[in-house]
Amino acid sequence: MKRIVILGAGKSSAVLIDFLLAEAQQRGWKVAVGDLDLAAAAARVGSHPAGESFAFDVHDAGDRRQRVQSADLVVSLLPPALHPLVAQDCIASKVHFTSASYVGDDMRQLSEAAERAGVILLNELGVDPGIDHMSAMEKLDSLREQGATITRFETFTGGLVAPQSDDNPWRYKFTWNPRNVVLAGQGVVKFKHNGRYKYIPYHRLFQRYEPLTIPGYGKFEGYPNRDSLKYRGHYGLWDVDTIYRGTLRRPGFCKAWDCLVQLGLTDDSYELEDLDQLTWRDYVNSYLWYDPDASVELKLRAYLKLELNAPEFDKLEWLGLFDKTPVGLSRGTPAQVLQKKLEEKWGMAPDDQDMIAMLHKTEYELDGRREEVQSSMVCVGDDGVRTAMAKTVGLPLAIGALRVLDGTIQRRGVVIPTVKDVYEPVLAELKQHGIEFTDRTTPIDKPGRSA
Repeated sequence: MKRIVILGAGKSSAVLIDFLLAEAQQRGWKVAVGDLDLAAAAARVGSHPAGESFAFDVHDAGDRRQRVQSADLVVSLLPPALHPLVAQDCIASKVHFTSASYVGDDMRQLSEAAERAGVILLNELGVDPGIDHMSAMEKLDSLREQGATITRFETFTGGLVAPQSDDNPWRYKFTWNPRNVVLAGQGVVKFKHNGRYKYIPYHRLFQRYEPLTIPGYGKFEGYPNRDSLKYRGHYGLWDVDTIYRGTLRRPGFCKAWDCLVQLGLTDDSYELEDLDQLTWRDYVNSYLWYDPDASVELKLRAYLKLELNAPEFDKLEWLGLFDKTPVGLSRGTPAQVLQKKLEEKWGMAPDDQDMIAMLHKTEYELDGRREEVQSSMVCVGDDGVRTAMAKTVGLPLAIGALRVLDGTIQRRGVVIPTVKDVYEPVLAELKQHGIEFTDRTTPIDKPGRSA
């Protein structure tokens, strides 16, 4: 009897756990779910006959090793920094490991040991990273097999609110980790565009966005997502003129978010003084020059060079940044203060639905013609538990785990799903759950956008 141990029972776990419990019941397997909050783990498992729950503290080394030893495969939904800790135990116990997180240096260094132990450490098997890798490689490999030369590749992903729940002026709500949203873009931003390497400092990032359209879902805008260049090796795109990874938002978001960046409200490098004595209006005013005769609104418009009817100002006002109510924190960085405000305003209502949108743009030359194929996918959540985020993170991770256990995926060591023997079976099964891409191909008769 196979046994799958899932570590973590947070927001993105519901679909994964339900899927694996159903499969385990059919196969005569067991699924054990552990979390620091035993009640959360127990709620995810319920009374399912194939499941069990347990309290789990990853820092309890003895219990951690025991839980790993009891498994044939471990699915880690823990914070990314903790994955290598669990992976080391998996190697020692010759137990397979999967996660949806990026492969960091600590995980990468475990590859040879995992190979020697005969286990796979399968990472980046969620949505982004995950479905983005698999769908991109499926398209790129297909074109290459036809003899095409890839000249340009752009890819965009966004966790957004679904159209039916799109009811605030920002057209955005938190569908994943709020802190990550607030700090988005604060790493290195670099990519290649029309043969030239491009670098964007954070304070200019949200001024550099691209208008996009996804059929059936309207207009979006995409801004660059950190280091696009590292994907040249993963995707076999060393010689392309353009490689660019971006994040999707609805039109108007980037200009408004840039206002917060220019004010300094996304800074996470220092703590504020006398925060518990400030109203939101006082707080915003603390970033503006002293003028006893000018209102905070007037000074802010002047500082940000906003026109009288600028929609960006309306978005800031809607957030309540000029309110005379207390900030409500005794200490914090500007980013933490902003996060508190945004969590108040961008929270998902119980009946709200979220949406994952993904778009790949691939230009290529084939049989003397130049074309672009746009591949798009949109997944809408069912409710506040079976969210689009939970589906697109949980389903590929669950499917990958099953394919490892049934022998379909036989690779060993540290692996990400950019290889055909991994992405083909996962994508094939995702289509059965409505997660699939639609292609639209158009001829190109003019050069790409200027650098």
